[in-house]
Amino acid sequence: MFKESCPGSREIRTPYPEEVRCFWCDTVNEIWTDEVERDCRKCGRKVTRELKPSCIEWCPAARDCIGDEKYEKLMKARKA
Repeated sequence: MFKESCPGSREIRTPYPEEVRCFWCDTVNEIWTDEVERDCRKCGRKVTRELKPSCIEWCPAARDCIGDEKYEKLMKARKA
């Protein structure tokens, strides 16, 4: 992984929590910025966070910048 990388991948490299409400039961859930989804802590259904535009979609160094596992997971979610 690069020691220095672009600010566009900061949320992925240094994740922080966001609050997302469950569509079905309106419960607030915590999802980190390097995650796409989680199970709702109340009803158990999948809760997803809105993915913001990111440089990983077009940057040729994205895989090296954030790592293979995160790159594959995020790119799969963007295609869905």
